[in-house]
Amino acid sequence: MRNPVGGHVPVAGGLAKVGLGYARELAAEAVQVFVANPRGWATPPGNPAQDELFRSECAARSVPAYVHAPYLINFGSHTEATVERSVESLRHSLRRAREIGALGVVVHTGSATGGRPRSEALAQVRTHLRPLLDELTHDDDPFLLLESTAGQGFSLCSRTWDFGPYFEALDSHPRLGVCLDTCHIHAAGHDLAGPAGMRQTLDLLVGTVGEGRLKLIHANDSKEGVGAHKDRHENIGAGHIGAEPFRELFSHPATDGVPLIIETPGGTQGHAADVARLKELRGPVTG
Repeated sequence: MRNPVGGHVPVAGGLAKVGLGYARELAAEAVQVFVANPRGWATPPGNPAQDELFRSECAARSVPAYVHAPYLINFGSHTEATVERSVESLRHSLRRAREIGALGVVVHTGSATGGRPRSEALAQVRTHLRPLLDELTHDDDPFLLLESTAGQGFSLCSRTWDFGPYFEALDSHPRLGVCLDTCHIHAAGHDLAGPAGMRQTLDLLVGTVGEGRLKLIHANDSKEGVGAHKDRHENIGAGHIGAEPFRELFSHPATDGVPLIIETPGGTQGHAADVARLKELRGPVTG
C-alpha cells in the first residue's frame, strides 16, 4: 500500500486488547503506541501474552506498528541524570519495539539546555545516542526515527536542514530515519499551506538527509500559524495547514510507502473522521 493511514492508539488495559480494538474502530491501517508512561521514566516489562497477540495480529493484517518514546528524553540536556535516564528510557523503547514487532521508535530530537551551544549538545547526542544505534544488530530491530520539534526554546532540530547536523553527529547510521510531523514543521517555519509548500518542504528534507530516510509521518493540522513555534495539533483540514497540502504530500516521491499516523484531538469519533479524511485525500488504493 502506498501510504497506510492510522493513528496513535491507547493501550492501558492491554496492548492488543485495547490498542488494536481502538485501531479497528478507526479503520486504521497503521498504529503507534506508547510502551511506557510518556511523561515518566518508568521502564515496565510488558505483558508477553499481549505482546505476542499484538505482534501476530499486526502481521496477519499487514498493519505496520510504531512506538513513540517518552517525551522526557533529551540527549542535549545539561543535567547528567536526565541524559542517563534518556539512555535507559530509549533503550527500553527500542527493546520493547522489537518484542512487539514495531518497525520504528519515534524520539523527539531534544534541546540544548543550560545555555550551552548547539555544538556541545550535539556532541553529547553523539556520545550517548550513537552507542544505542550500534546495539541495533538484529534483522527485526526497529529504526530510530528522529522527530523534529515546533522550534520552541533551544530546540536542536526544528527546520528541515537541522536534521543535517543531527545525522552527522550520528554518522548517518543505517538504522536512523526521520518521522516528519506536519504540525511541528509548519509551526517551525515551513509554510505547508503556501503554494507547493508541502512539496518544497519534502524536497528540502530529502536534500538534507537523502532518499529513503523518511520512514513515518505524523499527519496533524496546526492550530497555530506558520512560524508560531507552538506544538498544538488540530484535526485534518481544520487548522492553518488545511486539507490540500496533505493531498500534495501523498503524491510526493519521498512519501511512497510511508505510513501516516494521526495525533489529533477529538477522541474516537474525531480520530476516525481524520483517518477517513486522509484516505479520501490519498485517493483509491491500487496496491
